[in-house]
Amino acid sequence: MSSTRKTAPASPVVALRRSMTATVAMLAVLALLTCTWVVATAQRAAALDPFTGYLMAHFTGESTSGEQIYLAHSTDGLNWSDLNNGAPVVVSTVGTRGVRDPAIVRSPQGDRYWIIATDLRIASGTSWSDAANRGSTSLVVWESTNLVDWSEPRLVNVAGGIPGAGNAWAPEAIYDPATGDYVVYWATNAPRDGVTKHRIYYSRTRDFRTFSTAQLYIDRPSSTQGIIDTQIVESPTSVGGYRYYRASADGHITIEGSNSILGTWTTIGNLSHMGISNGTGGGNVVEGPMWMPFNNGTSWALWLDQYATSRGYMPIRSTNLGSTQNFQTVSSYNLGGTRKRHGSILQITAAERSRVLGRWASTAVSRVQSYNFQDRYLRHANYDVRIDPNVSPAQDGQWRIVPGLAGSGTVSFQSVNHPDHYLRHWDLDLTLARYDGTATFRSDASFRAVPGLASSSWTSYQSYNFPDRYLRHYGYVLRLDTITDATGRADATFRAVS
Repeated sequence: MSSTRKTAPASPVVALRRSMTATVAMLAVLALLTCTWVVATAQRAAALDPFTGYLMAHFTGESTSGEQIYLAHSTDGLNWSDLNNGAPVVVSTVGTRGVRDPAIVRSPQGDRYWIIATDLRIASGTSWSDAANRGSTSLVVWESTNLVDWSEPRLVNVAGGIPGAGNAWAPEAIYDPATGDYVVYWATNAPRDGVTKHRIYYSRTRDFRTFSTAQLYIDRPSSTQGIIDTQIVESPTSVGGYRYYRASADGHITIEGSNSILGTWTTIGNLSHMGISNGTGGGNVVEGPMWMPFNNGTSWALWLDQYATSRGYMPIRSTNLGSTQNFQTVSSYNLGGTRKRHGSILQITAAERSRVLGRWASTAVSRVQSYNFQDRYLRHANYDVRIDPNVSPAQDGQWRIVPGLAGSGTVSFQSVNHPDHYLRHWDLDLTLARYDGTATFRSDASFRAVPGLASSSWTSYQSYNFPDRYLRHYGYVLRLDTITDATGRADATFRAVS
């Protein structure tokens, strides 16, 4: 038999206090929720400003500096201008010291960006067999809060836990609102069920530093057919019936649809009716499908890398992704001066566009004239730097004076005919050197433009990391020097002319 202990009812005063305490607590919670909602709404509003342009991240090929990160800008999504005068914007200093297949990712709040890329440098002499079977299982990651100032690159070994993994290629990432994190996915060549081939794996992350264990994402049923180069685009208007669409290179360019990133996907079709394949059935053989929603909100472009014929990217366009029959060829487009290889395209706002163009817009070509030998101009010759008259070829004496690699308030001298090379000092001597992505290079290649030491209407260039020294010529050869007399002041004074 159980006994029940009865509790006496609370007095009116105690009941009133309890009621008041509950009310205060409820008001505090409501205030917190309201504050959180206002902040979150403001962040979303900032991220959802109207898109006014497009930013493409890409690499250019297997040249000496082609496997790095390049950017291009477009106002209409079809005609592109190379940023940074066609030179790399960021350079990998980790892993293989080369990167391919970059994806550029924006946070939902618009306050953070990442670039993730394949850690691979074929130009170093790596064979494709080695790259696929004994390559890096890491991705290279950069991070930014403003789309222009990027962190040092870091390696993330996403595929290292996959048994027998030979590589990690063509990474992509998409935010999953259902879980509040990012799904990062890539292709890895590894044995599974006795078959070694490329499959798509995925991992989750909130910060692109810590990743969950890799899981299988996509596998084609054929024992011989691999799959690479998957890229997903979200369609908020659900035109065509699905929220997400993905394109993959799996012998064809296969288009699939789903309402969940990691849910069931339905095959919509491929592009064989357009004479486009990934190697099956001939036709125009392409890879690296790259989605781009047009800013009008009613159509999409799918860019395809015509790697087999080295013709670069071509766009096809659709107003309804629910059927591959809606894709049409685009006859008029311009990719700019550099070859665009497998990358990604980000729709950008007016503020983002202003920042990007402010940092990397095309810069006028200048010659740099000596103050005390006015028939002589700054030029590079066999990577040494000097002042000469009658510079030949003329481009050896042409420079773009660009925002400094070291940051605000500085300038750097970018070669016109070697746009991945900059003027830098080395043991106080001046040389033309390829940008290697290091902080030391950025400092050595940056200068402060100050009123000319011999004439304030001209310019002198003060070293960024040795501020007691200036660019000056001595015996017509450029070097860094302390300036102590009138001759030195004249030798250290220049002006930029067209």
